This record gives sequence, C-alpha cells and structure tokens, in this order.
Amino acid sequence: MNFVEELKWRGMLHDIMPGTEEQLQKEVTPAYVGIDPTADSLHIGHLVSVMMLKHLQIAGHQPIALIGGATGMIGDPSGKSQERNLLDEPTLRHNQECIKNQLSKFLDFDSEEANVALLVNNYDWMKEFSFLEFIRDVGKRITVNYMMAKDSVKKRLGEESKSGMSFTEFTYQLVQGYDFLHLYQNNNCKLQMGGSDQWGNITTGTELIRRVAGGEAFAMTCPLITKADGTKFGKTESGNVWLDPERTSPYSFFQFWLNTSDEDAERYIKIFTLLSKEEIDALVAGHKEAPHMRSLQKKLAEEVTIMVHSKEEYEMAVEASQILFGKGTAEQLRKLNESTFLAVFEGVPQFTISKTELAEGINVIDLLAEKTEVFPSKGELRRTIKGNGLSINKEKIGDPDLIVNNDYLIADKYILAQKGKKNYFLIIAE
Repeated sequence: MNFVEELKWRGMLHDIMPGTEEQLQKEVTPAYVGIDPTADSLHIGHLVSVMMLKHLQIAGHQPIALIGGATGMIGDPSGKSQERNLLDEPTLRHNQECIKNQLSKFLDFDSEEANVALLVNNYDWMKEFSFLEFIRDVGKRITVNYMMAKDSVKKRLGEESKSGMSFTEFTYQLVQGYDFLHLYQNNNCKLQMGGSDQWGNITTGTELIRRVAGGEAFAMTCPLITKADGTKFGKTESGNVWLDPERTSPYSFFQFWLNTSDEDAERYIKIFTLLSKEEIDALVAGHKEAPHMRSLQKKLAEEVTIMVHSKEEYEMAVEASQILFGKGTAEQLRKLNESTFLAVFEGVPQFTISKTELAEGINVIDLLAEKTEVFPSKGELRRTIKGNGLSINKEKIGDPDLIVNNDYLIADKYILAQKGKKNYFLIIAE
C-alpha cells in the first residue's frame, strides 16, 4: 500500500514536505503523532491522526504515539486563545494508560515485526532537562525571527489577541521541535504528522534536526475536519464525543455518526473507516439512488462503533434505536444495560416513586395520573387505554385495573411509560 496515495484519496492529506513520499518508499520509516493527555480519554477529534497512524502501520511503517506529558503542561498556542492547566504526574500517568488502552484498538503494540507501534511520553526525557541546558542546547539553534514568523505565534501576538502570549507558550515550538529531534536520534523517527494547525511546530522540528544532527526529516499534515454546516466537528450540545464509554455511551456515539448529513457522511466514511475505495464508491452510489434509506450513515456508524467499542455494543445500539423509534420489543428493552437505557431516554420527562410502595402494587391509573403526572387526569388515561394508546415497557396495556409492581422494573429501577407513538416518560423507583 502506498501510504501517501491512500491518504490522498481519503481526503486526509493537507500539507506534505518534498521528499516525504520518496522516504516512505525507500525504507520502513518510524513516524509520530503527538497526543494531548489533558483527559483520560481520546475524543473523536483525535481520530483523524490516530487513523493516520493506523494506515501508516498497515503500509508497513512504524507508528509512534507520543503522549505530550511535558507539552501538555505548557499549552500549545496553535488554534488556542488561552493557556491550559498544568497537570501533576499521577494524573498524567493515569491519562497515559487510559489513552494507550484506547489506541491499542487501532494499533498493534505487541507485534514482533519492525513496524510494531510504540507509545512514548515526552515528560520522560523533558523532566530531567534543566532550563540552562535547554536554552544552551536547543534555544540557541533556532532564531527568534524564525519562531516569530510562525502563523500560530503571529495570531497570538496580533490584534485578535487581548491577552498576548507568555514566554512559556512562545517556547512551545522549541519543546515540540526537541521531541522530534529526540525521536530522530533515539528511534530513527524521520516523519512527524498532525493536524494542519501543527505545520509550524512540525517544521520547527525538521529544522532543529537539520541544524543539530545534520539530518533530514519530514512533515505531513491532515486537514482539520469540519462539518458541512460550518459547525465544529465532534462537538454536540453536551460537549465532546469521547471514546470512553463512561463519558459518551456507545449508543450516543453510534447516534452521532448515524445523524451526520449526507455530505459529511460521504467524507467521514473515507476518513474514519478502513473500507476500500471500491466499497465506498459502491456505498455512495447506492446512497444517491435512495438517500432516504441513509445506508451511508448506517455503514459509517457501524464501522466506527465496532472499531472503537465492539460488535456487541454496536448491536445493542441498533436495538436501542429500534426501541426509541417504535419498532423495539419488550424483550429488547430488558436486554439493554443501564447506561444504554438511560442514553436512549435521555431528556424524557422523569418521575420518582417509592420502591416500597411499588412492592405492594399500584393500580396503573393511580400510578400514572396520581402518583406521577404522566397523565393530567384519570379520565384522559382511561380514554388512552381504551384507544390502545398506552404502553408500559413497550407492551400495550388494555386493562385499567392492571396492578403494577416491582416485577415491572427494568434494571431493578425503571418503568417506561409510553403515550401514543412518540411520548415517553421515565418512572424511577427509589
């Protein structure tokens, strides 16, 4: 596989330094991507560079994931308007382990081959570096004029910046440049990859390698992913879409991809899956013939959810979607785990009742029109039952004298009432 050609047709190539493709065709080439460790999970904004590393390893080259323990303590000015918070070492190590677990779903860290993936943390070589050593060995190699010419620096020092730029942030590109030099000298790393906003920092590294080691190194970036409507990719009303199932449930993760626009789905399926060009072309053609079937979005959501979570979580997310949109059964509802159940019915009106009282049994009319306010009156509830419009836990209720007790609880805690096709209410027994 030609790595550069693969990225090109997938729309994953923005800038590439002359000679990069020739280097990759010449020999097995270690290449790295930096990952910010300020959280204990990656989010989907990280996925583009992770997929770059995955394609790199498939092409026979060595991927290196660099956890920015030291640089994460400083803050990268690229595309940012504020400095970030300092992390302590225990938090850093915890975040590193969590991130490695997630990366291992994409990269092979256990292979015996020359292109086995590596995980490194720049804190390990920066923590012993004294300030005097750094300005002597690194600082004198790059001129202030060179650093000032970078777009990321210009923006922070220009009119749009009210706060200016600290010396700490100004030196960021030197620290990142030193990472590249360190990996070049210790791991024969000759290529750094990242988002297009990182081009300035990456090329500082290639310049440092040239000046310190007299060596040649290369740079490659991918485009910053945006949505067709101009809003930020990977952000929802509730914040980032995380890879950690505790932060973003697999159901919500699946729904994010399922709800992408036709235009975005056509781009995303190239970037975030390993499907071949032929498979994608066929999917796009099929989708254009019947866009209402949303076959492109369904395949995108399937591929990414299985890759990040598992086939089982994907299947549960599909079942959960069917439940929400009226096709699910009582049996499917009871099979959902609690986090998926709550993710599906997030935002529906909630009521609480006493578990002790429920144990004794409560008439369905009293439960829904008196103990809770699912229905405003008993008369309306009776009419709904008579018209076959009430379901409890996805089962139609035709008897107004039904007694509801703890046997009706899902996950020993919830009862789902449904009025008509789309109005759901969650009753929580405490």
